[in-house]
Amino acid sequence: MAMWCPRVFLLPSTIVVFLFFVSQILVQSTHASAEGFTRPPPGNIIFSEHERSKSEPQQVHISLAGSDHMRVTWVTEDHKAQSTVEYDTAPGQYTTRIRGEHTSYTYFSYSSGKIHHVKIGPLEPATTYYYRCGASGPEFSFKTPPSTFPIEFAVVGDLGQTDWTKSTLEHVESKDYDVFLLPGDLSYADSQQPLWDSFGRLVEPIASRRPWMVTEGNHEIEIHPVVFPQGFKAYNTRWLMPYEESGSESNLYYSFDVAGGSIHIIMLGSYTEFDSDSAQYKWLQQDLAKIDRKMTPWVFVLLHAPWYNTNMAHQGEGESMRKAMEELLYGARVDIVFAGHVHAYERFTRIYDNEADSCGPVYVTIGDGGNREGLAMSYKEPASPLSMFREASFGHGRLRVLNHTHMHWSWHRNDDANSVVADEVWLESLSASGTCMGQPTSSLKDEL
Repeated sequence: MAMWCPRVFLLPSTIVVFLFFVSQILVQSTHASAEGFTRPPPGNIIFSEHERSKSEPQQVHISLAGSDHMRVTWVTEDHKAQSTVEYDTAPGQYTTRIRGEHTSYTYFSYSSGKIHHVKIGPLEPATTYYYRCGASGPEFSFKTPPSTFPIEFAVVGDLGQTDWTKSTLEHVESKDYDVFLLPGDLSYADSQQPLWDSFGRLVEPIASRRPWMVTEGNHEIEIHPVVFPQGFKAYNTRWLMPYEESGSESNLYYSFDVAGGSIHIIMLGSYTEFDSDSAQYKWLQQDLAKIDRKMTPWVFVLLHAPWYNTNMAHQGEGESMRKAMEELLYGARVDIVFAGHVHAYERFTRIYDNEADSCGPVYVTIGDGGNREGLAMSYKEPASPLSMFREASFGHGRLRVLNHTHMHWSWHRNDDANSVVADEVWLESLSASGTCMGQPTSSLKDEL
């Protein structure tokens, strides 16, 4: 992938380091000063053309589909193309062939290509597989996540397809990782369906080699009264996630395990019903009740509209969902919650019900992947004591889980051609806290 060179910015001139202690969790936090850094304007939209034949695969991406399976998704303009994946651990040798399913959709005058979904496996952990889609076209490869620690996630929200998107993805790819997490707002097509195709082609070099696990944002809704009243038509058709494997009735919310079941990740839907009578709420209750924290020391949640936010943008938009679901996450001792939507970065301390709480999740807003709308520059002043670090810059995050008790979070600012670590923190699993795990929690299992 060709390197795009953005405008030149001054590097940070000072580094501020400080230590602080929150009950039950030791946190070492480092910040890189933004002094001298000029925040960039929105980037130009990149439209990625289709350069292969009609029968060859395009927009190839993979996603986890159970403990030892992978779902391969791609599009062909030829509706007679096969929905098959051939694969093996050696390049050019396809000893296993799996047939899957296919679908397509129309949206006003737009008709999609043939969208293929093939679930392959069982697969070995931490293993590179070479594969070919539809018995033609180029060879791709991916590496399965490890079944043990350490494991690393790239976390990017509100990605879009601009110059800054490309820069962010290049920074992500500069260092290896195992799973890509995206808390909503993928293509920014906003009903312009060819932009879904362009986005798929843009991310293919990355999304075809590491699993992308995504949840929906407001830019995926694409509702039009009467004609498309339910919304999410393109998103649900193109980005099929393992909702059935996790007992969900909707592609808009689901969960999955990694690292041999040591990490449980829940993807929630900010734009589908979430009150206590909703299917999503009841599913979440059941999903959390199944977690054994002795076997699963880490629990993460991703959603789109942040529950905590000191930026002036999108104030209060996640509040009703927070009131409905926060007690469930707190009772389950969720370790960290990632959100997007606000086009900036912000990290909070551990919180429950608007107060610092050593047994609550850490909340992180990371809606700064490179969207076409630009950055959300204004924050409430004075800063809330709950907010540990905030900055309106494009960037991405990395979450490295080292073992059953400790993980390292870092946020990397896009600064010229380099990725600058602007915020980082060590976190301890709540499952390792005798105080938190010994406190009475919401009686999830009793409710079932």
